[in-house]
Amino acid sequence: MTIPWQSLLDEPRAPSPGSNAGRTRDWVVIAVVVAGATLEVVLRDGLRLPWLSWVVTVGLVPAVRWRRSRPLATVAVCFGVAIAVDIGLLVADRSTLEMYSAVWFLLLPYALLRWGSGREVALGLGVISVAAVLGVVVDSDAGLDEAIGGITILLTSMALGVAVRSQHAVRIRRLEQAKVDERVQLARELHDTVAHHVSAIAIQAQAGRALAATRPEASVEVLEVIEREASRALGEMRAMVGVLRNQDPAQYAPRHGVADLPGLASAAGAGPPVRVSLSGALDELPAAVDAAVYRIVQEAVTNARRHARHASAVDVRVEGDDAAVRLSVRDDGEPLSATGRGFGITGMVERAQLLGGECVVGPQSPRGWTVEATLPKEVRR
Repeated sequence: MTIPWQSLLDEPRAPSPGSNAGRTRDWVVIAVVVAGATLEVVLRDGLRLPWLSWVVTVGLVPAVRWRRSRPLATVAVCFGVAIAVDIGLLVADRSTLEMYSAVWFLLLPYALLRWGSGREVALGLGVISVAAVLGVVVDSDAGLDEAIGGITILLTSMALGVAVRSQHAVRIRRLEQAKVDERVQLARELHDTVAHHVSAIAIQAQAGRALAATRPEASVEVLEVIEREASRALGEMRAMVGVLRNQDPAQYAPRHGVADLPGLASAAGAGPPVRVSLSGALDELPAAVDAAVYRIVQEAVTNARRHARHASAVDVRVEGDDAAVRLSVRDDGEPLSATGRGFGITGMVERAQLLGGECVVGPQSPRGWTVEATLPKEVRR
């Protein structure tokens, strides 16, 4: 029993709106209550202690301006005054005040549950409970049905505060999750865009250093490849930055697809040759599937060129049918340790899962490394 109560008490205060939020509405409430209370005192017959009722109702209504930023203090002041008045009426053997304009008091329990912290809610509910019980005791003319009706209205106000608070919390969590998803997407696109080109630059630099002693003239060709890959990386980075500046979250990097896969083979340069085979129904793929196939193959080829030692070739096969696209990237090299999982592998798996597919990555027997993925053509929503 201790854990739920402790969880309630530890609940932080709900995010408060800006200083100008709701200010106009507060002044409208104050004006309506003042006008309504004045008219009620003047026009309503049989009102008990009319001017005391007017002073209490109108004197406390400005407190609604602080019900969001200081919910407990507002409840304590307003309901504390109500408790003091009821005690005085009880001592004087007078019945409780019954001004209709005092209905604005229901804003305070709502605000307490909507904006208050767990401890503020617990303390505020104690004050409200005392005021409610005293009101029933002092109002000698009220029957059981009226007492139940009043308490029901009070509980409804509180329940509405809880409901609005919960709805707002869900909306905040969704916005935060959307930001996290966007950062993950940006990280994935950044990795996919840069890693392939940087890997090619690193491989060419290693090849150039190996050829420098035996074939100095080949260094010029190596430098040309490095320059070309660096230019491509910069171009894609500029495109990504341009999209970010335009605040367009739909697509961060230039769109590539299945039709661009043969370019991975021609841009291989140093390292094992890349053989690309495309077959089946690969035309008019959904844009998300088309891009995912390219990115998964690109990452798999990049990993093979970087990590597959003594590989003779990297084979890429992409096949399509009416329902799905299946791809595999295989090499026959000696893979590095399979322990751990880099962001690239995680990105491949996530890309497939986001589209309702799957991606399996691991060593093959007797040697080599395999990436296999199946992506449905019907994109999951």
